[in-house]
Amino acid sequence: MKNLCLAVLLAFATLVTPVSAAAVKTYQVTGPVLEVTADKIVVQKGDEKWEIARDGSTKITGDVKVGAKVTIQYRMTAASVEVKPADKK
Repeated sequence: MKNLCLAVLLAFATLVTPVSAAAVKTYQVTGPVLEVTADKIVVQKGDEKWEIARDGSTKITGDVKVGAKVTIQYRMTAASVEVKPADKK
């Protein structure tokens, strides 16, 4: 009985996890590369320069170099959250 409950719980967790992960929206930016470093790629989009962070887990297809036109898929991730006290009325 214990093994059955554990199996059901594990199956449920496996099914719920992908649904939760899929809830985070993915965005994209396309444009020429202005700068490439080990931890960022800077892309020109219209009049704006977009600085997108990258790390060892970033999947890169092709040779990213200055001048290359790229499309970057990214997600917005909070770096920190500061909660302010509620106003007393």
